[in-house]
Amino acid sequence: MAEGTDVGLFRRSREPQGMPPRRPAGDVDLDSLLALVADSLGYACSFAADGDTLLLTGPERHAVRLRGLRREAARSAREDWPKLVSEHLAHALAVAGEPLDACDLAQIRPLLRTRIRPADEIEGDRVVGRHLAADLVEVLTVGYGGTGRAVRPEEAGCWPIPAAQALDLALRNARDDERLTVSRSDLGGVTVWRLTGSTSGVPAHLRCLEDYLPVPQDGALVALPAPGVLLAHPVEGIGVVRAIERLRVFAQRQVEEREDGLSPQVYWWRAGRLTLIRADLVAQDGQVRLVVAPPPEFASVLAALAARPPR
Repeated sequence: MAEGTDVGLFRRSREPQGMPPRRPAGDVDLDSLLALVADSLGYACSFAADGDTLLLTGPERHAVRLRGLRREAARSAREDWPKLVSEHLAHALAVAGEPLDACDLAQIRPLLRTRIRPADEIEGDRVVGRHLAADLVEVLTVGYGGTGRAVRPEEAGCWPIPAAQALDLALRNARDDERLTVSRSDLGGVTVWRLTGSTSGVPAHLRCLEDYLPVPQDGALVALPAPGVLLAHPVEGIGVVRAIERLRVFAQRQVEEREDGLSPQVYWWRAGRLTLIRADLVAQDGQVRLVVAPPPEFASVLAALAARPPR
């Protein structure tokens, strides 16, 4: 839209002078943008009486849900509306061939899952999610396994439940998909628990880690090198320092070797929280060494472990 254009000039309808408008002015302005974008895409459009659906008529006919879009628009600055509307209509046309309507929770409830994504990979993307750790985001998806796609906020905004509840529902679905296979492995003298599964939802089982292995009061080290792999080492003694090194090197190698590599980092799982333990591989004088910068709370745990008398 040209700079300085008065959106009000494009409003679909006006009530007779002196009569209160039947719909909020913001909704009418948003409809005007929808009509302009639809026209630019080669479609004529008409609105349902309640304003919740837009019918596009052109090369094909499509019904586009608007309730979630209106909610997102209400939370956004008006200067962001043109991009919001353009992306919403483009996405609606792109997924028009899907067998189920992602805006209808009753239809897609069984298909909701979560997938862990690096935060820097989804920066700027419109997704429904929450941080699992500083560098990892739990993203809401619809579909199963490799066919799932991220749910957009405008889709989730059509549902009768908040996003946090939808994410919890998706976690339950992912955990119900399968019981993970558990084994114990040796990483250079450090014993770790290895949890594997056939789906991309293995990290969802992190929240019920106690169901798979004994987790002490000080928690466990965790590595998530791939969507189908979770490694854990209970925090029980000062040997945990060596475990950080072994897990970090192993996770780095896995991420480099696999197409679906997730994170090369090591994390601390305790009391339902996942915290990044920053550990960088630094090349110096022809050698590679590990530089660990533990968060203060974990550093306190290390100090307490070091002070314990040997068993």
